[in-house]
Amino acid sequence: MKQLINNRKLWLMASLTLGLAPFLPEPHLFGKIRWIMGGAVGMKPMDWFDFVLHGTPWVLLIRALTVTFLWKKAPIKSRKQ
Repeated sequence: MKQLINNRKLWLMASLTLGLAPFLPEPHLFGKIRWIMGGAVGMKPMDWFDFVLHGTPWVLLIRALTVTFLWKKAPIKSRKQ
């Protein structure tokens, strides 16, 4: 499970496909973000679910990149004596 959640390639691919779909006339997520920044007037529960659905791959990609590049693990010393 740990390898799956830290898989940068998987989350990059998911972000570029599901996170940006549909691509034309503009990515769906960008429209939702603009709508929320405008006060989210008229947003229904389905719109919020849609925002979470398209935003989750981006959150997981940022998490995987953070874990990979900022939280470098110290080498584990052998306990052999």
